[in-house]
Amino acid sequence: MKASILPATAVAGVLALAAVAHAQSQESSDVKATVKDDAKTVGQAVEHSAETVGHAVADKSREAEHVVAADARVAAQTVRDDTRKAAQAVEDGARTVGKTVKEDAVKAKEAVAPKSTDPEPKP
Repeated sequence: MKASILPATAVAGVLALAAVAHAQSQESSDVKATVKDDAKTVGQAVEHSAETVGHAVADKSREAEHVVAADARVAAQTVRDDTRKAAQAVEDGARTVGKTVKEDAVKAKEAVAPKSTDPEPKP
């Protein structure tokens, strides 16, 4: 970016100094016209350089945007997959805990309930 603007700026400075030196030696309308044309040429060169740099920056920005978007898609897919795995693990854990609790409840109920082989308590 600096490489494009530096030559144009240097040309503008040299032309400005030449124009001032030339204008001091002669005050004719031809000199003024030449200075005006030179200034216009330098301005157009600077404009062209700035436009070129602007397009280069826009192109690089677009490329970076595409890279970021691709990375974001990959990250989203990874998060989605990991979330599904975590949900499955929680579901499996809950199922195992529920089964264990149910089995323990049945065992506790059987331990508290009177067995048919036990004699009936006398009133």
